[in-house]
Amino acid sequence: MRRTETVDRIVIIGGGISGLSSAFYLQREAERQGRELHITIVEGAPAFGGKINTLQRDGFVIEKGPDSFLARKQAIIDLAKELGLEGELTATNPAAKKTYIMHRKKLFPMPPGLVLGIPTEIGPFARTGLLSWKGKFRALLDLFIPAKPASGDESLGGFLERRVGTEVMRRIAEPLLAGIYAGDLKKLSLRATFPQFGESERKFGSLIRGMQHNRKAAAAAASAAAKGTTFLTFKGGLGSLVEALIHSLEESGVELRAGAKVERIEKLEQGYSVVLASGDELPADRIVMTAPAFAAADLLEAHADCGELRGVRYVSVANVVMAFDKKTFGLDFDGSGFVVPRSEGLHITACTWTSSKWLHSSPEDKVLLRCYVGHSEDQESVKLPDDRLIAAVRSDIRETMGITAEPLFTEITRLDNSMPQYPVGHIERMNELRSRLAERMPGVWVTGAAFDGVGLPDCIRQGKEAAKAILEI
Repeated sequence: MRRTETVDRIVIIGGGISGLSSAFYLQREAERQGRELHITIVEGAPAFGGKINTLQRDGFVIEKGPDSFLARKQAIIDLAKELGLEGELTATNPAAKKTYIMHRKKLFPMPPGLVLGIPTEIGPFARTGLLSWKGKFRALLDLFIPAKPASGDESLGGFLERRVGTEVMRRIAEPLLAGIYAGDLKKLSLRATFPQFGESERKFGSLIRGMQHNRKAAAAAASAAAKGTTFLTFKGGLGSLVEALIHSLEESGVELRAGAKVERIEKLEQGYSVVLASGDELPADRIVMTAPAFAAADLLEAHADCGELRGVRYVSVANVVMAFDKKTFGLDFDGSGFVVPRSEGLHITACTWTSSKWLHSSPEDKVLLRCYVGHSEDQESVKLPDDRLIAAVRSDIRETMGITAEPLFTEITRLDNSMPQYPVGHIERMNELRSRLAERMPGVWVTGAAFDGVGLPDCIRQGKEAAKAILEI
């Protein structure tokens, strides 16, 4: 694929965290190899950063997209160090470690030792009021049920039911894990979402024993920034990461084109031409595609079958952020928030007590709440007009927490088609797609949230992998 010229022209389609990370690590890898690149990032939206969107308002730091990331995932911490942002990392409030799960309209504290919905401390699990004794007994049978022989993929929900029973799956695991994917656990791929669960069963013969081992290993291996916390963010919001990436890329000569929609990709005798809706054409020796699966399929299927991308369904979600005056709020929080099982019949799927969880997010005399709406089985709530959506959320927080105070202001964010749903067999299908593209469209690499993880660290890791892969083609 390489031309005789000394400069390799690379076009990255998509300016979210996957695309920005790909460009950053492409520059780093090219410097290491002594190669010269001309990189262009094209993004159809008016701004870069994808779902990351930090709003600074009246002394509040408000995340309109994702609000944090898992501290145990090293890729984003490494990137923060490389960008000089390590000092901006901040952990959750140590006094707000408690998280609640709703059951029959009451809030129950999550049992200590619960890891991704799996009990690793038997005593607190046995005492929780979230489950019946029958449900607890069934979960602990995981310690004795033989491991299933390794075979193909299965659904995440089916696996959890098989190991720890329906009650734990529906009342605890689903509201916790579905918050990451906004999906139905019975339809999501185990291998593509939480492969460590299957590995625990195979290696330890028990999901509980495996997660106990993983918990100890993770604590021992945690970086200094991640010690004692599950989540991290930046003091100035996640937008700080995007701003630092953009600054670094501009400094290194990367061309960034926002508001530039890609119309089509044309194959040339050597390389490609990326044609924009404006009529501009960008020559490319290689292309990194980080657009959502449906958008990527639109651009690639003229040259190769992209049925696997069409098979990735997307879910829309919304979040409603409300600010209050503490004097009129009438409630003190002793934790970071709560999650809501679907069986509760509410519009909200979770509520973060943001000003309690993140001390930097709010002035001391104010309160900030963030409520999440929408999942794969409820797309109607997301479509409600603003006034009805606000009314529905306020009704839910009045019913669940007794909050009647009038908000100082409300911010609504709708994230349409933002949450990819990995079906059973997803990893195998994506591998088949990449093999086909390598044959039909050499020099094109597809990556991003539709492939191997939706969290920010996962997207950054995939960007780093994309940089290495594209330079090896």
